[in-house]
Amino acid sequence: MTTIELAGSSQPHPQASVLLPAQHLVELVDRTCVRYARQRAFTAVLPNGMSGTMTYEQVACYTDQVAAFLRGHLGLAAGDRIALQLPNGLAYPLWAFGALKAGLVLVNTNPLYTPPEMIHQINDSGARALVIVDLFADKLPPVMAATKLEHVILVRLTDLFPPLAGLVAHSVMKYVKKMVPPCTVPVIMFTEALAAGAALIRAGKADVPSYTAGITSDDLAALQYTGGTTGVSKGAMLTHRNLLANVTQVENHVIGNVSYGKECALAVLPLYHIFAFTANLLFFFYAGAENILIASPRPLTNMRLALERYPVTWIPGVNTLFNGLLNEEWFAAKPPPKLRYSIAGGTSLHIAVGERWQQVTGTPILEGYGLTESSPVVSITPFVGNRLGSIGRPMIGTEVRLLDDLGQPVAPGASGELAVRGPQVMRGYWQRPDETAKVLTDDGWLLTGDIAEMDGDGFLKIVDRKKDLILVSGFNVYPNEVEDCIAKLAGVAEVAVIGLPDEKSGELVKAYVVPRQGVTITPEQVREHCRLSLTGYKVPRQVELRTDLPKTNVGKVLRRALRDEEQRPSPAAD
Repeated sequence: MTTIELAGSSQPHPQASVLLPAQHLVELVDRTCVRYARQRAFTAVLPNGMSGTMTYEQVACYTDQVAAFLRGHLGLAAGDRIALQLPNGLAYPLWAFGALKAGLVLVNTNPLYTPPEMIHQINDSGARALVIVDLFADKLPPVMAATKLEHVILVRLTDLFPPLAGLVAHSVMKYVKKMVPPCTVPVIMFTEALAAGAALIRAGKADVPSYTAGITSDDLAALQYTGGTTGVSKGAMLTHRNLLANVTQVENHVIGNVSYGKECALAVLPLYHIFAFTANLLFFFYAGAENILIASPRPLTNMRLALERYPVTWIPGVNTLFNGLLNEEWFAAKPPPKLRYSIAGGTSLHIAVGERWQQVTGTPILEGYGLTESSPVVSITPFVGNRLGSIGRPMIGTEVRLLDDLGQPVAPGASGELAVRGPQVMRGYWQRPDETAKVLTDDGWLLTGDIAEMDGDGFLKIVDRKKDLILVSGFNVYPNEVEDCIAKLAGVAEVAVIGLPDEKSGELVKAYVVPRQGVTITPEQVREHCRLSLTGYKVPRQVELRTDLPKTNVGKVLRRALRDEEQRPSPAAD
């Protein structure tokens, strides 16, 4: 076990050492696969109930084959980046763990990204290989033309399903539902990659353990992309130490409430998102749980058969997911009988939702707080004395400070910007020292930009957040990125983007557009333009055409003024 000693601080909360469960993530995976070899590790469930399952023993075998393929067949080297653009399915954990076994660095990529978004992330990370689901193969031609990608591996959602079930399900998706577009660029199929890796291992031409012989806990494990106040997507550099420490911190928090080797966790949040990546892919895997993989939760009935057929005991989710399930008659009438706990993150849990969830399911929702830059968990509410509306106390080994505008600690009970220091905090942003310097101090404090309060018992409460960040169903939308896109539409003079409250998604994106003089622009034109370059949840749901925008005396658009306008009651009709 490796002990992390944190530097001293004036913060009154006691320091604690965090023991890493392994030297690196590959060691964690290998040990876990041996410990729970014959138990089910992952089960992918389609909306129609068809499913495929892998045991921990099979995970170990397949990930060795993936690693051998990546190093021995493709010729990738330790430290190379590989982009994974996969929904929740049996392929995702195999390529994530297999890439780590090959000594590579994961670049998690949203499958819904448009070609411009893919191009930015692939070029910025320098990824040499891309693993992508066949449902989005039509995005590949422009991406291949604008990047230096050398290899593309194509995955079917039904890969590794029982042969007959997989054939039927894939045929329905391809020929009946027309969900699988033709692929017009050279690719290697996932099953072919596994076969090539297996052949190398059988021939003694692949020594998988040697690929990570020199890996340490301080080496880079993943580039987890996030936005920023500039709107430029940046790769948070997460090391093996960062992620392993967060696994231990979560384990310390849930001790006595998790039955190792016996839990069943619903993986409905995407594994490429840092919340599910750490909660499901790492922690619940480490705990010997069976992860039930849902490729798409929309509509919510996509989860119905999974929840009815499998003994789900834990549900990590976001406020909109819990609220949506409560509004489904089938769920409210028959909630999961084995459910014990749920964990909310990504966005604030509404107190009313937490209370109703407790009433309907008879189980609590624990609310957590975290950031991509902190791997992600900073705090979680306790099992005993859970306080709705609070994000709980900091995790073991985590220091927090509340700072004023000058960067000084605020008085007890006052609100201030939440700063975090701990072993889970990222190394910095990939190839962006200027952006790193804005959020990481020389002595290791991460400035979150979120405004918080702490009570006398050490419980934290988020009272505000980065003033411009929009959270749509738990996903970050940065106004500058949307504004930059709209500004490229011919005839647009000025644009501003804010978030507004929305019952279904938490917040929605609204754009205010000022057309150039004499030019006519319609809201639908703006939305259609955005759909060409932005993922669906970033496209403005509302577009308002205006003649001007509120500004400061130096010409900076005042988004706060727009939000204030939306909050004012409408004038009474005459």
